[in-house]
Amino acid sequence: MKNEKLIHALGNCINHCNYCADACLDEENVKMMVNCIRTDRVCAEVCSTLNQLLATGFKDVDDLVRYCAKICDTCADECSQHEAKHCQDCAEACRKCAEECRNYLA
Repeated sequence: MKNEKLIHALGNCINHCNYCADACLDEENVKMMVNCIRTDRVCAEVCSTLNQLLATGFKDVDDLVRYCAKICDTCADECSQHEAKHCQDCAEACRKCAEECRNYLA
């Protein structure tokens, strides 16, 4: 199945983004984490939408896959700026998801 790796990467990214956003709320300086939290939430939503569409077998998803790669790259860039382990783990999951998006389109 062409989209099996991507579906797995999307699920992993969704989980890491949701966990990261929640963990950021427990950071001492939450105001410093606002952009991270927002980006995590958006990334999780985009990945979730793509995940649902891929599960249906719908074929016309390339534009959404491209956007998903873009938002995953954005989230990875944001999270990588923070030292917290949950942010670093999220950045890695987002990078892998963006890579799988690009592999899907290749």
